[in-house]
Amino acid sequence: IKNTNGNDSKKFKGDRPPCSPSRVLHLRKIPCDVTEAEVISLGLPFGKVTNLLMLKGKSQAFLEMASEEAAVTMVNYYTPVTPHLRSQPVYIQYSNHRELKTDNLPNQARAQAALQAVSAIQSGNLTLHGAPSNEVTILPGQSPVLRIIIENLFYPVTLEVLHQIFSKFGTVLKIITFTKNNQFQALLQYADPVNAHYAKMALDGQNIYNACCTLRIDFSKLTSLNVKYNNDKSRDFTRLDLPSGDGQPSLEPPMAAAFGAPGIISSPYAGAAGFAPAIGFPQATGLSVPAVPGALGPLALTSSAITGRMAIPGASGIPGNSVLLVTNLNPDLITPHGLFILFGVYGDVHRVKIMFNKKENALVQMADANQAQLAMNHLSGQRLYGKVLRATLSKHQTVQLPREGQEDQGLTKDFSNSPLHRFKKPGSKNFQNIFPPSATLHLSNIPPSVTMDDLKNLFTEAGCSVKAFKFFQKDRKMALIQLGSVEEAIQALIELHNHDLGENHHLRVSFSKSTI
Repeated sequence: IKNTNGNDSKKFKGDRPPCSPSRVLHLRKIPCDVTEAEVISLGLPFGKVTNLLMLKGKSQAFLEMASEEAAVTMVNYYTPVTPHLRSQPVYIQYSNHRELKTDNLPNQARAQAALQAVSAIQSGNLTLHGAPSNEVTILPGQSPVLRIIIENLFYPVTLEVLHQIFSKFGTVLKIITFTKNNQFQALLQYADPVNAHYAKMALDGQNIYNACCTLRIDFSKLTSLNVKYNNDKSRDFTRLDLPSGDGQPSLEPPMAAAFGAPGIISSPYAGAAGFAPAIGFPQATGLSVPAVPGALGPLALTSSAITGRMAIPGASGIPGNSVLLVTNLNPDLITPHGLFILFGVYGDVHRVKIMFNKKENALVQMADANQAQLAMNHLSGQRLYGKVLRATLSKHQTVQLPREGQEDQGLTKDFSNSPLHRFKKPGSKNFQNIFPPSATLHLSNIPPSVTMDDLKNLFTEAGCSVKAFKFFQKDRKMALIQLGSVEEAIQALIELHNHDLGENHHLRVSFSKSTI
């Protein structure tokens, strides 16, 4: 039977939609290697999860919430925002069952253990801020500041990386990093001790990258941090006006980018390129940091409600924000369309505004906060037209279009109805093919009459040096082309994505994870 999502998965016989609300939810399309904790994490922001039944062979699960109200809130939240586990979309509906009776079923030990671990976190009504229950009891004297030590530091861990990981659990206000006793350490302050509690429970002992960079987390005796400078060692996310201190540019591209292949933290979309979650906690703003070759890193966090509910309105650089501030552009060569194509690799760009008075700066509005985070992580620090681009979350919530008659020189463009969006279709294959910028490009939609030489010439005329080229053996509509540098590839993608190859075929260009 075809289900509503157009996927040929057999309907689970107990569930004929649409069911009336129930505190038991039926989840479909769950990736086979997902852990109990990851499934539970989808329900956590909405209240207590009281039971779980995983049907691994059927890629399904039943999740029982403590109340019908919590289940309704959860379904309403995830209806417009499909949750992802291990980068796969997961579908949630009410079950016909009113409660789950799992006592005499085999293989329930793991589910029960996972539930106990989670309820230990939630004991004393320790629910997340902004989730439906507002009674939050904190262990007495608990601080919103965590002290973090990173052991086995085989790869650099930047302040950005820590911010991304810990933002999953709430609004991070300040971070200070330092080296003490030859160990890389950090102090990190949340808006609320509840968030610190969750983050410590979930992250203590986890590895950031595969088999290295282990987090050791304790509550600090400090109850608040005093940050004097915003640079790559310390940051106050509530005050963008702080100086960078020692005159250094505030952020060099993270060292980790040098390793090219994605590692631990990668988008909730990125499939194998993403990091295989070792811990199931909401992957709220698609994390992605270029990291270590071959590391399918452990620390993954599921696209869920956690950060969406915790953004502080009015704070500068809002974690749940979908607008990016892009700086250090080349004002002579950059166009709104160029930014639309480039940022469109990591999400659907709705609007672009190049600043009228300062053309090296632009605002780029993405479809959602997930995509903004993804684009920021992949593009900040990359070279474009001879300059190192910087992307950060903007304090603006939207990009304003110019008023009638206002002089704008075509610097603000609305792309919300563009046919070129890559991620319009839910579950689109493009979600699994998001990779960091690389010198090798993946080309597709090539018509039969176009030859290798035609394509090489096309890229050469665009100013690239072509180092290698090969068609896919199974499918001549696709090819890989390796250029002289990542910067060349970025510029070629901007110029040649959607290039008309004739016969009604427009070339599609993406970054590849492969080399030739």
